[in-house]
Amino acid sequence: MKMRLKYIVEDTDRHGNVRLYYRRPGAPKIRLRGPSGSPEFLIDYKRAAGPAQSKNQPEKVGRLVHGSIRALCVEYYKSAMFRELDPRTQKVRRGILEKFCQNKSDGDKPYRMLMPRHIRKRRDEMLDTPEAANSMVKALRQVFKYALRYDLHDANPAIGVEYLSGNADGFHSWTLDEIDKFENAHKIGTSARLALALALYTGQRRADLVQFGKQHVRDGWLSFTQHKNRNSRPVRMEIPIIPELQRILDESPTGDLTFLVTAFNRPFTSNGFGNRFRKWCDEAGLKNCSVHGLRKAAAARLAELGCTEQEIMAITGHRTSKEVTRYTRAASQKVRAESALRRLSDSQTENKSVPLSETTTSGGTKPPSKSLK
Repeated sequence: MKMRLKYIVEDTDRHGNVRLYYRRPGAPKIRLRGPSGSPEFLIDYKRAAGPAQSKNQPEKVGRLVHGSIRALCVEYYKSAMFRELDPRTQKVRRGILEKFCQNKSDGDKPYRMLMPRHIRKRRDEMLDTPEAANSMVKALRQVFKYALRYDLHDANPAIGVEYLSGNADGFHSWTLDEIDKFENAHKIGTSARLALALALYTGQRRADLVQFGKQHVRDGWLSFTQHKNRNSRPVRMEIPIIPELQRILDESPTGDLTFLVTAFNRPFTSNGFGNRFRKWCDEAGLKNCSVHGLRKAAAARLAELGCTEQEIMAITGHRTSKEVTRYTRAASQKVRAESALRRLSDSQTENKSVPLSETTTSGGTKPPSKSLK
């Protein structure tokens, strides 16, 4: 019976002698004693293909290099830490890590050799896209957090890598003029106007907006569980439907299961809704506006009305005040400035000076009247 073994090649020298070699792609040839099938041949073949070869070549499992960054990422994908994430978050993070592993074959390098300086170098190469660079650093932090938790490594090289500054304010927050411009382009009774009202008067993410329907309305309140982290850390919300939102709901066509539906009367996906809202903004001439910017604008409006961070978090569903503070930074500054000037005005009135309130408006300072010249 003839045997067929992998990686066997035959060379014939100038004297007509046949020489046998074991030759795996990417590795040097190893001479085997002949003839083929003899006990000596099988011993040499077993030695060439066995564990001794791993001293010169990294051990591979399928297409994975044992102990590599890519292999660590694959193990991370199997962990509860990853599987408990929202499906969309899983998809985004996996994409980031796969891109990191594909760059210049970095994925095949040993993860134990990865140092903060290596990550900083990759981060700096992405200087033109700071948000993407920061997302890469964040994803690597989570991978090595997993490695630490499961005793696969004793350090997290990404934890000390600084984020790039990027855009500190994040998404553009809609102004009152921009909201008016959108409302003028899309009248009540259109899906665009209903989408604006839902986003502005609930302060929710687009993944929540597309799931809202009549089944979520109870005694004038929206009752729902936020889509983000719904499988790991669910946030249960109850938000009152203010009269303006109720009026727009009553005057707008809605779907059977969701308020917002496509042209084919089907519920939107989160990405599909984002694309559709992008077109509505373009039709209104608002190139810099997005649906997420309305969530930020809603938080800013609440801050301008004097709501506390805890009150705003009760609407937006944030667990910590860090993001709310970033959303409302400008609005809070305006409220504090107005409060400070009002106190100064009261103080000057007590001293019988010209009231500052006569030279200010709720939005700032106006030119002095002729009587003050």
